[in-house]
Amino acid sequence: MPRESFVHLRGRRFAYLDFAGPGPVLLALHGHFGRSRIFAPLAAALAGRYRVVALDQRGHGRSDNGGEFTPDAYVEDAAAFLRALDVAPAAVLGHSMGGAIAYLLARDHPRLVSALVVADMTVLNREPETHPVLDVSAWPRRSASREALGRAIEARGIPDAGYFLDSAVEFDDGWGLLFDAADMMSSQRALTGDFSAAWAASAQPALLLRAERSFILGAATARRMASERPRTKLVEVPDCGHWLYADAPEEFARHTGAFLDRVHPDPHR
Repeated sequence: MPRESFVHLRGRRFAYLDFAGPGPVLLALHGHFGRSRIFAPLAAALAGRYRVVALDQRGHGRSDNGGEFTPDAYVEDAAAFLRALDVAPAAVLGHSMGGAIAYLLARDHPRLVSALVVADMTVLNREPETHPVLDVSAWPRRSASREALGRAIEARGIPDAGYFLDSAVEFDDGWGLLFDAADMMSSQRALTGDFSAAWAASAQPALLLRAERSFILGAATARRMASERPRTKLVEVPDCGHWLYADAPEEFARHTGAFLDRVHPDPHR
């Protein structure tokens, strides 16, 4: 795991992890409640072939909380980040909410994006395709320990708090989550809707990964997304749920790497 780095963009401080190494850059964008370090296994699997750079998006991880949480704000953050690191055009991978930001970035800033990997994100982020808003407004602000925080989250109907505990840290007054509940409620609501037109409005080669047991991306919607956008390949990853990078890390990395190899062929490989 590289040391966390920080950059100021658009009046806000952002944290990111640069896994370094040779090869083309892959910008990795996490989903709601996540943070950049979830992509460490992917970066390790692609080491020596691709340089994974993972951003803590606004209001997540060690990046600044507060402010505006619209899809456009996330997109402009990512665009500013690619320019600041001077790594564009780059392949962009996004999981869940990060997947939506990735394809919106490809539409709005096509010269910054060479290819897309969208991991388990729908264009129909609304009922009945999915439940687009997880109510975290009553989640505990602090708990006595990381374990107690996990139990308190699970007591509010979450079967396994592990994903959320990636954002758990110890503050002066106890254990809490790095993200602000009000920010996350605002962000989720702003991302609700039908993004079909936005998805189809870019032309970069794309890989759409669907988890077999996804509660976000239905099989029929995934097939439609692949058919309506040119140069898009659909792959269903078996025996895993929405967090496919954790449930099936080897398959996730294999499909991502194989796609990137096709998009960025290396004559020495």
